[in-house]
Amino acid sequence: MKVFKFGGASIKDAAGVQNLAEVLKITSEKNLLIVVSAMGKTTNLLENVVTEYLKENSELCKEFVSEFRENHFQILNGLFENPNHSIFGNISEIFSKLNSFLETNKSSNHAFVYDQVVSFGEIVSSTIVSAYLSEIHIHNTLLDVRKCIKTDASYRDANVDWEATQTEILKNVHNSGITITQGFLGSETTNNFTTTLGREGSDYTAAIFAYCLNAENVTIWKDVPGVLNADPRYFAQTQLLNHISYREAIELAFYGASVIHPKTLQPLQRKEIPLYVKSFLNPTAAGTCVGKGVTLDPMISCFILKKDLVLISLSSLDFSFMMEDNIGDVFKWLHKHKMKVELIQNSAISFSVCINDKFKNLEALLAKLREKFSVNWNENVTLYTVRHFNPTEIKTLSENKKVLLKQESRETVQLVIQE
Repeated sequence: MKVFKFGGASIKDAAGVQNLAEVLKITSEKNLLIVVSAMGKTTNLLENVVTEYLKENSELCKEFVSEFRENHFQILNGLFENPNHSIFGNISEIFSKLNSFLETNKSSNHAFVYDQVVSFGEIVSSTIVSAYLSEIHIHNTLLDVRKCIKTDASYRDANVDWEATQTEILKNVHNSGITITQGFLGSETTNNFTTTLGREGSDYTAAIFAYCLNAENVTIWKDVPGVLNADPRYFAQTQLLNHISYREAIELAFYGASVIHPKTLQPLQRKEIPLYVKSFLNPTAAGTCVGKGVTLDPMISCFILKKDLVLISLSSLDFSFMMEDNIGDVFKWLHKHKMKVELIQNSAISFSVCINDKFKNLEALLAKLREKFSVNWNENVTLYTVRHFNPTEIKTLSENKKVLLKQESRETVQLVIQE
């Protein structure tokens, strides 16, 4: 058994679904579990549905649902010539279930509503992919992932119940043939309500199935040739990484490399299951392998960039030391205000932290910090992380830029820069 995962970009339209089928033909795998994401930007659209629904803005909510429906019926029309094909009725029935939830739901819990609504993206996409493959005589079985991946009730970021999940996967997944299922989703063990595993959680889904099925390998199909040593949107010269060790991949994910979801790597490492990142545009190319062995091939510097961060610098008002009690208070307030910490640095009387103000709580956090500390901050800073650096690259990177903070270890340099 092998596991394939196709993300939203790979099936964003009818041509993408047709290309998925071509990838299956080219790779000629007979025993596959295929995990699919929502199509294109569907998750973003469904997040808008949730927002307007909870604002009780029914007209705008209906508009977004209608757009969701129209997008997918356009894809259906591009895939199925027969307008009376059963898939049209099947998808209409799924949309009826979405509308029924929106009409009858009594909960105002954002996270709960989010999971129930956003999950329809994967449910629709997997149903379409399965039906199209059957139409072109690629026999497959459609599996509702919520029967298999069991979680707690931490909506939007659910924790997997590994024992229950292992049992259900072995019970529900055929050990031969092709199975299509949904990424990102699970269901909580008590009431079977839908849960989600966090954004980009479809990669994690693939790893969960691979772990429980003792799969030979996992392949994530993307619109890039594999894992590059830098983001080509920001760096002119990039290079494909042929092989990355599990440890190095976890380090890169920790610092923010976006190609592999951090949760994905841990279950694969435990059973030493190789992970491949390949291009769905060039499926015969080798791509990148994450697995046992050499740390990095080729051994070159890897650059990770995070924009629009905030650097906060604190010192005690009475010039006392920044010890555990003071720093403990800072982390407590960072957690309370939902700040993601990207970098910390402290000295005897100062403490600096680089944060991602994703939920726009900066002003409230600063007000709290001012009660106890002298506070300085810089907004819209960029954090550069360089793994396996050389001094020349760091000099070039920081040239003609204002470096607010620099942190260096044996393998990694981090620079906070005011662009």
